Amino acid sequence: MRAYHISLFRHGRTRANDEGIYIGNTDYPLTDMGCAELAGKLDQYEYPRVQRVYSSPLSRCTETAEILFPDVPMYISPDLRELNFGIFEGKSALELVGREDYRTWLKGGSPEIRPPEGESAEELCIRSYKAINTILLDMMENDFAHCAVITHAGVISNLLACFGLPKYPATQLHSEAGEGFEILLTAQMWQRSQAFEILGMTPYSRN
Repeated sequence: MRAYHISLFRHGRTRANDEGIYIGNTDYPLTDMGCAELAGKLDQYEYPRVQRVYSSPLSRCTETAEILFPDVPMYISPDLRELNFGIFEGKSALELVGREDYRTWLKGGSPEIRPPEGESAEELCIRSYKAINTILLDMMENDFAHCAVITHAGVISNLLACFGLPKYPATQLHSEAGEGFEILLTAQMWQRSQAFEILGMTPYSRN
């Protein structure tokens, strides 16, 4: 039974990350510091050798892919974009904490809860499923054994919480810039159970 290895990475830092504001569909590029941090991690960590990179269309992800995997072909997957935060987009928690709809969204309790004019966790889960399904089919068609995905922290945690084994809550699946998780898929397990195995975190320290 053929297994397919995917390394999921969070993009590098942007000005919005430094300022602590919500960004989903807003297309922030990496900062100079964010680029330097990723370059430093290439020296500090052992990144996997991959045959293709699948990236969110947003600049912070495509720029990360070009730094971490400069010689690897890149495929843009629109379904890997970050959650749409609706009217919370571009605002900080401090700016929003007085809003009842923000407090309701933070409290959660249902995957259908969404920011006003935004996207729910349930919708993100469906979109993430489509992304991984497309990637798996492409890997099978091209006989790729190991590929990388460059996406967003929310996409990674949601994807692992929805489909990963063993089961973890999304709040325990945090990724730092340029880091993430390894997963292993088989076509049989994915088709039968819509599940994959979480192998651990990536990249590996050189020490």
